[in-house]
Amino acid sequence: MKKLISCATLFVAATLGLQAQKPMTAPKGGKAISDNLIGIFFEDISSSADGGLYAELIQNGSFEYSPAERDGWGAGTAWKQVRPGHSLGTLEVRKDNTIHPNNPTYLRFHIERVKEYYDYTGWKGFGIENEGFKGISVKAGAKYNFSTFFRNTGAAKQVRIVLGIPQGWGKDPKLLAEATITADSKDWKKYEAVLTAQEDCKNAILQILVLNTGVLDVDMVSLMPQDTYKGHGLRKDLAQALADLKPRFMRFPGGCVVHGGGDGFWNTYRWKTTVGPKETRRGLKNTWGYHQSMGLGYYEYFQFCEDLNMAPLPILPCGVSCQGTNGGWGMKDQAQDVVPMSEMDEWVQDALDLIEWANGDVNTKWGRVRAEAGHPKPFGLKYLGIGNEERISPEFCERFRYMYKKIMEKHPEIVIVGTAGPGSHPGNPDLENGWKLADELGMPIIDEHYYEPNTYFLSSRQYDKYPRNRKTKVYLGEYAAKDKKLIDALAEGLYLLHVERNADIVCMTSYAPLFAKKDATNWNPDMIYFDNERPYLTCSYYVQQMFGQSSGQYYYGNCVKFEGDKAGAEQPLADVHYGQSVILNVKTRKLYVKLVNATDKEKDVDIDLSRFPLKKTAVKTVLSGKAEDENNYEAQPIAPKKETIKAKKKFDMDLKPYSMVMLEYQL
Repeated sequence: MKKLISCATLFVAATLGLQAQKPMTAPKGGKAISDNLIGIFFEDISSSADGGLYAELIQNGSFEYSPAERDGWGAGTAWKQVRPGHSLGTLEVRKDNTIHPNNPTYLRFHIERVKEYYDYTGWKGFGIENEGFKGISVKAGAKYNFSTFFRNTGAAKQVRIVLGIPQGWGKDPKLLAEATITADSKDWKKYEAVLTAQEDCKNAILQILVLNTGVLDVDMVSLMPQDTYKGHGLRKDLAQALADLKPRFMRFPGGCVVHGGGDGFWNTYRWKTTVGPKETRRGLKNTWGYHQSMGLGYYEYFQFCEDLNMAPLPILPCGVSCQGTNGGWGMKDQAQDVVPMSEMDEWVQDALDLIEWANGDVNTKWGRVRAEAGHPKPFGLKYLGIGNEERISPEFCERFRYMYKKIMEKHPEIVIVGTAGPGSHPGNPDLENGWKLADELGMPIIDEHYYEPNTYFLSSRQYDKYPRNRKTKVYLGEYAAKDKKLIDALAEGLYLLHVERNADIVCMTSYAPLFAKKDATNWNPDMIYFDNERPYLTCSYYVQQMFGQSSGQYYYGNCVKFEGDKAGAEQPLADVHYGQSVILNVKTRKLYVKLVNATDKEKDVDIDLSRFPLKKTAVKTVLSGKAEDENNYEAQPIAPKKETIKAKKKFDMDLKPYSMVMLEYQL
């Protein structure tokens, strides 16, 4: 018996040893680079949060929709009155004696009659019905957590909760699940029930039916699947698609969302109103023309970063509006509003309090708020962005300097990410002014943004020309080719090869935008499209995935040679639409060779990996097709194909037209 235990122990130890490789020493000839190159940028655009990554199935559950957000909207948007059994009653929108000042609107039910009429034997009750975000998608056998706040102000207390399939006008829904709640509290109280769906349905509805006469108040209606990503309230398939990218960081909550909805600074996104219980969070008009419930708030963002082992990169406003609000884009003098300098300490304090909320222990004011939400351990915030692509005006510089210096005085350990304004191309005044400010302050990282046709990414070698002696590194925070065909994805891949070659200057990148919902898209293209049933992964997604899965600390520029490439592998000509990158990860002992051919001709490639101690096999991943191919809601012809091959130290290969290949070696 002792011998068996000893053998088992040795086997486990050997297995663990294989899984946790010892770091290796990099062979000569490599250049040290950033291994945090591939991250994600989440902005609530194109209904990415409510109805998207945030798994809530009820739309306008807090009754806070408003015509200020969209013409025709109001407290009853996404709801309709129902009265089966010829019940009678009225609905009243109220804002007095609310659950919380941040959530002022609720509905009051006045129920006059609920009994069946004549020989009617169907359902009865008076109430409301919600179809979710163009249908509630449920799966047979899956459990869904229903919750709401009721206040019994006049006898009505028996409430039936129905999950059903609509059967047409005048007919009761087909029952999928139900529960009965006794709402007996005279004060606001949260009530909960679990609904188990009896069958699959793409377009289910939820009904709240009061079964006896009287008066009842309702607010904060919610229906959440129990099965969310790691139990943290995010839609599993969309969260998993992000996890499969292997991102090293996440920037959030925007984007233009950071500045608010363009109606004044009262409507600016403020993190403090997004971290408490859901009923205390302040919904907000979204920059892109709809309502943000803040069910997906800073707490969930940080939690998701922890779940995916990503570094959080929150972006805070700095008292300057987006110049694009109120029709500012295209104006000779763009409409940039600013907070008076006498009020800037409030914005500074928001930043200091966020650092304390994320990193403080449970005995600090804001650390205690985090702990009370369920996370006593600090999140470990390292990066903090100030501002988002504002015009780099004198007013912006004055406010940024003020915030930067105040934060650095208290927290020199925090890495501040600045902004280079919109359109970060050489010659752009905002880029030049942004870099002047960065050099003046010794700023660690500056955030550059640009969206261009694929020809730009095929031909530009922007970072080859950047000075190597600057203290400030580049974060390419928003970029994309302006279409979603395979040729656009390959252009982005070719540009990322250029970024990897310059990853001593460029330390982080994130494609944008990340998500877009079908029939609710504000911006094209996007990395991931989705509907209520599934995500649709673009060609660009798969290119990002290959780069995300192949991070490392060293770049080797002379291991690969394209036949006839007079420029050499290290510094290719700008008009050469093919390229390569060899990346070594000393921590995982893996070597990655990435090749992109964005031309219509096959390319012969010579590869020499003699300096690396390769294992016997390698994994080859190929992404290829026609230049005009794209993945969409109807078809997804482009996806990577993997195979295991014999590892060779010196070999040549034919690189197909319009393809990307990645070779992965264990060392």
